[in-house]
Amino acid sequence: MKNMRLIKALVSLVGSSVIISSCSLIGGGGGKPTATNPGQMSTATGLAYNDEDQGGYMVPDFEGQPDAPNTVFIEGGRAVMGSYEEDVMAYRDNIERTVSVASFFMDETEIANIHWLEYLHHLAKDSTQDVYSAALPDTTVWVGKLAYNDPYVDHYLRYPGFRYFPVVGVNWIQANQYAEWRTIAVNRQLAEASGDEYAETAGRIPLESGIVIPAYRLPTEAEWEYAAQALIGTQWIEEMQTHQRIYPWDGHALRNPYGKQMGFFLANFKRGRGDYAGIAGRLNDGALITAYIYEFPPNDYGLYNMAGNVSEWVMDVYRPLSYQDFDDLNPIRRDGFLDDAGKYNSDFDKNPQSFTSLITDKARVYKGGSWKDVAYWMSPGTRRFLDQDSATATIGFRCAMIKAGSNY
Repeated sequence: MKNMRLIKALVSLVGSSVIISSCSLIGGGGGKPTATNPGQMSTATGLAYNDEDQGGYMVPDFEGQPDAPNTVFIEGGRAVMGSYEEDVMAYRDNIERTVSVASFFMDETEIANIHWLEYLHHLAKDSTQDVYSAALPDTTVWVGKLAYNDPYVDHYLRYPGFRYFPVVGVNWIQANQYAEWRTIAVNRQLAEASGDEYAETAGRIPLESGIVIPAYRLPTEAEWEYAAQALIGTQWIEEMQTHQRIYPWDGHALRNPYGKQMGFFLANFKRGRGDYAGIAGRLNDGALITAYIYEFPPNDYGLYNMAGNVSEWVMDVYRPLSYQDFDDLNPIRRDGFLDDAGKYNSDFDKNPQSFTSLITDKARVYKGGSWKDVAYWMSPGTRRFLDQDSATATIGFRCAMIKAGSNY
């Protein structure tokens, strides 16, 4: 009798072991297969993964999207785009509408002079003189016929004291090229840190390797506005929000109402005609021009200077009626689809170089207000545009990237 019970126990143990082993092969650890734990064999064919001798499909280890330098996570969701500030310019180009934006990552700061100098350093080593020259910011953006801004022309980009001030004089095309280079540089470093074979090659590192980040790029206008509003800080219960925001912070005021910083301005902007920083001994925002990229309190997503300091390039082509043409999921305007530039330029079809309007397929949106703007332009919903190959002393940028492998 004892022997029979012992045999039954052994059979049961062996059976359990087989089941566990089978589940482990398919689902990894007894559960269903996941991206990070796909198991040892295909649930579709039963063929073994990573069996090089049999020519099996190789499934590299994956622990999730690697951390991208300087970025913070922006959880997506539903939001109302549009300006909550009175439309004093009567543009009516950003009427309120509800959209949903997928989760993404965004630089916590504007790209600074030191970051651009690093870029130029590597271009000087690895690229042609023409490529290097094309990447140089236009330092003459500081020139004023009736202003003595000459010191900024020579010093703002390269003098060490300005290292962590936002880079300016960079056009939309240059900003995109920087994002492409940055993606390659970061992915190469990730490959080297992982000891991956692709680190030794000059080619593209396959997405399937699981060790790379998605591409850095300019944010879309919708992403930028969504991130600037940071409405995650206004949630109450369930899907309730207690209020909207005019600026990236609560309230109608531009000064900090709390604690030791009470009374200090929350952004770097122009308070009024001729007033860029206040009076000596009590400077209101502490900056006649741009400011340190971490100077002011971050918003509820942890993003610095989403209002003031420098305006920022976004990906979109400008159209005044974008708000009515947008898709309501991850909206973007890439070109003149449904709103041709010819509508704004009477001679455009005959001579594309003869414009009667500044609204063209090269006009790109910039957002956020700058050190030279009044408070109106710091509202995330306001929007302006400039030709993509133009640059000013008031426009910089930051990068964004998708959250890969995510459905929210």
